[in-house]
Amino acid sequence: MKYLPLIWSGIWRKPGRTTLIFLQVMVASTLFGVLQGLKTGTENAIANARADLLIVRPAVAGGAPLPRADLEHLRAIPGVRYVTFDDGLMGTYQKPDQSVLVVADEESPVWLTMMPEYFEVQRKDLDALHRLRTGALVDRSMAKKYGWHIGDKIPLTSATLQANGSGNWTFDIVGTFISRGEGIPSYIVANYTYLDEARVRDKGTVTKFFVSIADPHQAAHMSATIDRSFANSSNPTKTASIHELAQQNLQSIGDLDFLIRSVVSAVLVALLFAVSTIVMQTIRERAPELAVLKTLGFSNRALFILIIVEVFLVCILADLLGLALALAVFPLAAPFVQGLSMPLSVLGIGALGALLVALVSGAIPAMRAARLPIVDALAGR
Repeated sequence: MKYLPLIWSGIWRKPGRTTLIFLQVMVASTLFGVLQGLKTGTENAIANARADLLIVRPAVAGGAPLPRADLEHLRAIPGVRYVTFDDGLMGTYQKPDQSVLVVADEESPVWLTMMPEYFEVQRKDLDALHRLRTGALVDRSMAKKYGWHIGDKIPLTSATLQANGSGNWTFDIVGTFISRGEGIPSYIVANYTYLDEARVRDKGTVTKFFVSIADPHQAAHMSATIDRSFANSSNPTKTASIHELAQQNLQSIGDLDFLIRSVVSAVLVALLFAVSTIVMQTIRERAPELAVLKTLGFSNRALFILIIVEVFLVCILADLLGLALALAVFPLAAPFVQGLSMPLSVLGIGALGALLVALVSGAIPAMRAARLPIVDALAGR
């Protein structure tokens, strides 16, 4: 403890340089924390994505929708627990930039438990939806945004025309639900019957089927079985589990692990070079002071430890602040990456990284200070 004033004065001998080292380490730690949080978030999202729920879509993206009559065929496939579907339309509320997605679901109780990680609704609200043909459930965040309440009517304008040629649709709010899927746009839930009977085109079709299977380990096999069963039909399908779709989305952005390792490695090398240069310059300027300490009885080992501790303190404090900033940034990124988090292991790795930077960047300057010839240092040589 008696050496703390000496260490503190050494740290702030050149406030500008100390601040520069602090900011460099802090920014590097923040970047490390954010990237590791991104990696953890994507890994958690994939790990938690369900393999027992398959999505059946048209084989060609943007192709003709699937016949609703395929529902019974899907239900008859061995290993299938239940099947449901949805369709929808895109509309605008009061202004062109107020887009509202309408998801039209089959009148089925399976929506209570099918996807609780994305869609949570109470039974009374789901029953109210099924009782009223023009009923709608609204996302609570969307209801708050537009000031909607149960009993209100929602007028929407859509490119999906009704049989009378009008693009105006009206829905009656009968309840609410919670949308848990981060990054998923807000939407309202309506009755498929209302949409299908009112629209002029694509009657009797759906956008996709949701197929729940008994054994999630057979997801790939079941997907292939479903697609083979529709291979010779006029509406072939492409089936994948939610887990597989999550993996495909990750692969579409490239090797995330390699990207993160590359960025972190480049930042670490640059940080080591920058901190080492600054500490070395500081030691050169402090040579006379260090020589005085040696004349007062400080050993080479004591001087080495003093310099290392100075660098350690700056790097560790900067690292902790950088990781804290990364944690503060996570809520801002949550809408784009579900499950964004910083495990305790990341904090440990970040601390070890800061210690490594301090040791590597401070070791050579500290050794130079420890071996400093007193006569040459006092003489300014």
